[in-house]
Amino acid sequence: MIELSDIEIERKPVSSINKVDFSTLRFGDVFSDHMFEMTYANGFWSTPKIYPYGPITIHPSASILHYGQGVFEGMKAFRYRDGQTNIFRPHRHYQRFLRSSARMNIPAVPEEYFMSAMEHLIEMDREWVPKDKYKSLYIRPFVVATDEFLGLKTSDTYKFYIITGPVGNYYAEGINPVSLTTMPEYVRAVKGGSGEAKVPGNYANSIYPAWLARQRGYTQVLWLDALEHKYVEEVGSMNIFFMIGDTLVTAPLAGTILPGVTRDCVLFLAKKWGMKVEERPVSIDELIDAGKSGKLTEVFGSGTAAVISPVGHIHHDGHEIELDRNKMGPIARRMYDTITGIHHGEAEDPDNWCHLI
Repeated sequence: MIELSDIEIERKPVSSINKVDFSTLRFGDVFSDHMFEMTYANGFWSTPKIYPYGPITIHPSASILHYGQGVFEGMKAFRYRDGQTNIFRPHRHYQRFLRSSARMNIPAVPEEYFMSAMEHLIEMDREWVPKDKYKSLYIRPFVVATDEFLGLKTSDTYKFYIITGPVGNYYAEGINPVSLTTMPEYVRAVKGGSGEAKVPGNYANSIYPAWLARQRGYTQVLWLDALEHKYVEEVGSMNIFFMIGDTLVTAPLAGTILPGVTRDCVLFLAKKWGMKVEERPVSIDELIDAGKSGKLTEVFGSGTAAVISPVGHIHHDGHEIELDRNKMGPIARRMYDTITGIHHGEAEDPDNWCHLI
């Protein structure tokens, strides 16, 4: 554990919080006053610091810039009842961070360091946690390789950072239904690759297809598997669920999709509510047929950024799957209301998901 007395602290002389209009927050363009940094060298992590958010110094030959050896996480803190702050499921996020680090051959940040650093940083910038129920403080821990070396090898030095910032809705549509299109000519990940890790390359790989999708009038890409271009995997920024008949269906964790923390929440709650749940391969052809027959009644995505995002339209190879383009379906609405209620202490915490500070 990192004690507050162990951290070198430089406070920002004047907070920037009064320059921020919390009523018009978007996602990812406003940052809190302070950031955390820790260095890995000679086989261990040391020199924890909290200082004003701002540019970092990195050598132009640093490994992260050339070979992408880095990992990151995305999590949130919320205003909780009685004035507390709730960091939502941080231990689950840490476990994913640990697995991503292992996949990139990056030395593990000890969990007690990860947790205490985040707690101290958020406590220092507590006023940046939005008061609005549907807004939050986004938390971005990340590690980058910093060796000054242009050969391809595992770095011997790293920097671990945490930055935070208040956010609103991830999608411009808010919680209104989004539209998706497949891109069979592109792939996101294959088994044996890094698809299940939260690493920069996975997202860089998706930027161009996502741009094409937006040019064609869609919100995001619905990714299909890399081998047969047949089975639905995930959306660029979220896992995806389908209500087919009386069963909630989602793709299995088979090495190519991110094991979403909100995905886990949805599965847990659905089973708790007595719903039929299947984690299995689901083909785009099955979805088209289910859409035509009326068996496909809801589609929604889940993710830390968007929480629950309803889908109103899916396009694939000239086929259109039409759902409700105007509002959330009842399952998505129940999931959204329950999870956001848990975030803010208005609904029962079902499995120790809330970490209060």
